[in-house]
Amino acid sequence: MRLDKFLKVSRLIKRRTVAKDVSDQGRVWINGRDAKASSTVKPGDELKIRFGQKSVTVRVEQLVETTRKEEAANMYTLLKEESHKEESDL
Repeated sequence: MRLDKFLKVSRLIKRRTVAKDVSDQGRVWINGRDAKASSTVKPGDELKIRFGQKSVTVRVEQLVETTRKEEAANMYTLLKEESHKEESDL
């Protein structure tokens, strides 16, 4: 499954166009490698996504073409969530 579609279907990112933009900006990594929107995702892969002030690391558990909101969280396991604070010049 394409990375942008996985991010949208799993509801990690709300819209596929936003998922594509985030991926193409170099803010998503698959197994430690830079990933583009067209990269292939498979079960067992670890994704790290940078959202502004935080990063989320998840493991892909299953791939489904469509899912309901309640079932979307079953597609991945949250491994780590980190906060990034900007250093201010004092």
